[in-house]
Amino acid sequence: MNEKAEQFYQHLKQAVESDQLVLPTLPEVALKIREAVESENTSAQQIADTLSQDASLSARLIQVANSPLYRTRNPIEDLQMAVTRLGIRMVRDLVISLAMKQIYQATSDVLDHHFRNAWNTAVEVAAICRMFATTVPGMNAEQALLAGLIHNIGALPILVMAEDDDDLFNNSDALEEMIWTLQGRVGAMILKNWNFAEPLVEVATHAHDFSYDHTGGPGLVDLVQTSLLQGHHVPDQYSPADWSQVAAFSKLGMDSDVNIIEIEENQEIIENTKQSLLI
Repeated sequence: MNEKAEQFYQHLKQAVESDQLVLPTLPEVALKIREAVESENTSAQQIADTLSQDASLSARLIQVANSPLYRTRNPIEDLQMAVTRLGIRMVRDLVISLAMKQIYQATSDVLDHHFRNAWNTAVEVAAICRMFATTVPGMNAEQALLAGLIHNIGALPILVMAEDDDDLFNNSDALEEMIWTLQGRVGAMILKNWNFAEPLVEVATHAHDFSYDHTGGPGLVDLVQTSLLQGHHVPDQYSPADWSQVAAFSKLGMDSDVNIIEIEENQEIIENTKQSLLI
């Protein structure tokens, strides 16, 4: 890491610790749902009651439950039916994924453009991750979706801090380099603050480090890295010259030369997923 990036990171970290910069927070209902699911005695009705406290989130969940993504035979008409049909843990991950959109609300017009670009990238990557997860035994599609949505969350505080530095903020190449260099560390800081599970913290930390490898079978980082590369969401200067050297492809049993995103059936899954997140 270059000296300027390290100074910027230390400045950001100090601003967070002194409450001058507030890290993004999950909406309250999403936090309550997560806590409720961790309790072994929680019923579908209790989850539905908690969800009903956020009318917008409730409506979006029912829309998604009735979308082509889940192909339910009979229409889902209320929250309890949605929770019962989809399952409590799937609803937890879906609610957090749907709530993520609220985090990308910019506080100024200048930031809005950057935040919208970050959100659109997150949605694209999440949709590809979910599709890839359906092809890998043992991978959870909703966890994969969430992994894609949080992979670049670290960019948001960096953009907020950079707005006060005209030289940096108005230099698109320098800003991109700063985000690329620091978003892993900042993203990990956010997800630890949210008490997210370690596999998701690892996604934020390592998603953009294509030299990353790990022991064991395929993981969420592998899904995100292959989605970033095959979805063409990596600037040329940061993209590895030889994709076959990226461990994520072999972990997932994928040929780095074959872009399975372009298969028509997979395109349909990706588009359906994107629509569910953009409702």
